[in-house]
Amino acid sequence: MERTAKVPAINNRWIPVVACIAIQLCLGTAYIWSVFQSYLIIGKSTPNALFNWPATHGTLAYALLLGVLTVGSTIGGRIQDKLKPRPVIIAAGIILGLGFFLAQFTTESTPWLLWLTYGVIGGLGMGMAYTTTIACCQKWFPDKRGLITGIIVSALGFGGLLFTPVAEALIKNYGVLHTFAIFGVLFLVVTVTGAFFINNPPEGFKPEGWTPPARKDGIIAQSFSPLEALKTPQFYMITFAFMCATAAGSMMIPMAKILGLQPDSGLSKQEAVAGVMIITGFNSFGRLFWGWISDKLGRKKTLLILLVVAAISIIAVSFASAYSMLAIIAIIGFSYGGFLGVFPAMTADFFGTKNVATIYGMVLLGFGVGAVGSSYTVAKLSETKSFSTAFLIAGIGAIVGFIIIALLKPPKLKAEK
Repeated sequence: MERTAKVPAINNRWIPVVACIAIQLCLGTAYIWSVFQSYLIIGKSTPNALFNWPATHGTLAYALLLGVLTVGSTIGGRIQDKLKPRPVIIAAGIILGLGFFLAQFTTESTPWLLWLTYGVIGGLGMGMAYTTTIACCQKWFPDKRGLITGIIVSALGFGGLLFTPVAEALIKNYGVLHTFAIFGVLFLVVTVTGAFFINNPPEGFKPEGWTPPARKDGIIAQSFSPLEALKTPQFYMITFAFMCATAAGSMMIPMAKILGLQPDSGLSKQEAVAGVMIITGFNSFGRLFWGWISDKLGRKKTLLILLVVAAISIIAVSFASAYSMLAIIAIIGFSYGGFLGVFPAMTADFFGTKNVATIYGMVLLGFGVGAVGSSYTVAKLSETKSFSTAFLIAGIGAIVGFIIIALLKPPKLKAEK
């Protein structure tokens, strides 16, 4: 007979959540790259920037950060399965802080140093902390998996909103390269401190008065190992759909300020900066809102709605200007945030929570490939002002994702195989 661990006081399980929120706020700086890029790279709309690089040099740093984040997520998830979350998060904080701190030594002739420090090292640290914190909180809240996932990942989105004005102020006072160093020290302190308040619940933990629901919308009562998950078609369908779904947001996030600074946008420089805050703010709110909605409506129905919204909004932004552009950017951020809130919950539903950090880390490889490809595509096409072509590609991606999710069914229980 299965032994159920003694349930701690309900307030106890919020302690790791608060610590994870603080860490995820720091990770949210991934979503303000367009602020850094506007000060780093000289262009028609940014003549006073630091380096005379092509736009793709800067966007490659962002793409590498998101791409390596997915690798770090898998590595961190695998290690925390063996060592528990605390040492993984401490190591992640050290790596993340070091990457940002070393980025300050980038020069005109060494764009590779930015790619290595901000992109590769920073992305590795971010990824290790990202899935580890999500998985830990999902284990504490099996009764509210969508909501708690939304809360945790919305903190990452809100971090972008929080750090946009902070980055602007620091850059004006200390310069863009020294701002990287300041962020590196801050991230190290917050992440390592927060790690001491984070641990997994006891084996067999169930909240008081909660009974696991009957199988519904893919929710299962047992856990797949990473190898068992890899043997299911559902793993590949979820991974590929994730890649397609997030293309719109992955294109808009690094280019939101740059797009707003175009002469025909109808926006002032301040309003272009507001575009960054809008997409990060709605990105954050979307993670929380759609994570909560998916607990009520189901993951599949929620994702189908989000994919329709993403397809329509990313295509529509090509025809918008001024405040209508800002409104559509908000919708893109809102849907993008929803994907980041619902896909991890669906992964836990389909494959269980025991190995979810590792399995979701592997699912994130799809997100990483999509993020790298999407951000590079929009940067390359932006050099010829072909934003609409890039956005059409993202819209088609969302349609493909819709078809995949529409065909998706829960994996068979191992006993049924």
